[in-house]
Amino acid sequence: MKKILTTPIRDEDLADLKVGDVVYLTGRLVTCRDVAHRRLIEQGRELPVNLEGGAIFHAGPIVRKKTDGNFEMVSIGPTTSMRMEKFEREFIAKTGVKLIVGKGGMGPETAAGCQEHKAVHAIFPGGCAVLAATLVEEIEGAEWQDLGMPETLWINRVKVFGPLIISIDTHGNNLIQNNKTVFQAKKQPILDRICKQLSFIQ
Repeated sequence: MKKILTTPIRDEDLADLKVGDVVYLTGRLVTCRDVAHRRLIEQGRELPVNLEGGAIFHAGPIVRKKTDGNFEMVSIGPTTSMRMEKFEREFIAKTGVKLIVGKGGMGPETAAGCQEHKAVHAIFPGGCAVLAATLVEEIEGAEWQDLGMPETLWINRVKVFGPLIISIDTHGNNLIQNNKTVFQAKKQPILDRICKQLSFIQ
């Protein structure tokens, strides 16, 4: 059975999630990337959207303005989450966001923020931006449009948006970091064997 998170997300909704679990999101998903993080953390500006119990997407979408003045999502693919690593712990603390979605993993500061404030980070598969756009039922609003299309805070209503792979859980476990450790341990014996076999090359 699909695990579906619905905004506003509560602490208890995330308590049983473990890294590697697959979830989906229904409700509000706000695109929020580099400059929005900088405005909040470095410039101390208040976000124009309430993220308490909410979900953000590290993404730079392509959006079309319709003849009636409303917006339509054309493509919404994830951008690299690690770029927000230096901001995310404080971002979580200040906003009360519960679900952070992006591409690739995040580091120890974000893991600490997720543990402290009961939040999670999830990976949306790359290369599925057009498919993701079909899961956006409506664009309900757009804030900070002065930043340009990729950096605007697009407020989306989504239904069963995913799959989202939990990469950091509320206990601070970090899937990508764990995998790196495992892969490094597996790599060294192989490198040793190759070097031994090629030792005749001077």
